[in-house]
Amino acid sequence: MSSEHIAVAIDGPAASGKSTVAKTLAKRLGLIMVNTGAMYRAVAWATIKQEIDPSDAAAVVKMLDEVEFSCGVEDGFSTILVDGHYPGGELRQDAVNQRVSKVAAISEVRELLVQKQREYLDLGSVVMEGRDIGSVVFPNTPYKIYIDASEEVRLARRSAEGLTDAVAKRDAEDSKRKISPLMVADGAVKIDSSEMGIEEVVSAAIEVLRANGAPAELLERV
Repeated sequence: MSSEHIAVAIDGPAASGKSTVAKTLAKRLGLIMVNTGAMYRAVAWATIKQEIDPSDAAAVVKMLDEVEFSCGVEDGFSTILVDGHYPGGELRQDAVNQRVSKVAAISEVRELLVQKQREYLDLGSVVMEGRDIGSVVFPNTPYKIYIDASEEVRLARRSAEGLTDAVAKRDAEDSKRKISPLMVADGAVKIDSSEMGIEEVVSAAIEVLRANGAPAELLERV
């Protein structure tokens, strides 16, 4: 990890609130917000466009050599392009939701995207959210947070977003996969957002950073 830049790792299951918390925290601290889930969704979206079965690992790996996935930053937020095209809201489609855990379980997909995720630290300090940030992407960062919520609350949040995928199924797939399973990373502080508002969770996250020695000039921004 760069000696100049820091990584705040935020992990957690689907609909735990980690994306909203990460966005709010990054904006408040003036850091780059990186949504790694969008990267895996982009690969899942590409399999749809290429008419590839996400369960066919060999075909997905072959696609990685034929399709360009470009990661960047725009207005402080990570971006992902597929052959120069930004999928936008299509990344949240149910069809993508149904495929993302399958492609995320392919080691070559993870290797490619983890490399791209680590490269963000060359651009600046980041708040990065996902499922293996504290355990795999930046295991040595002292700033690790795991945001959780009850299955009932998370299901209600997904429904409010117009999404119908089952969070329990996603949880099982992400937690039981052999490659980088969803887990509470060593040293991570767990925050249950079930009955907390976003501002409460963000405040709790800031206290985690403070307790773990985050730079004073960073905390002065809040």
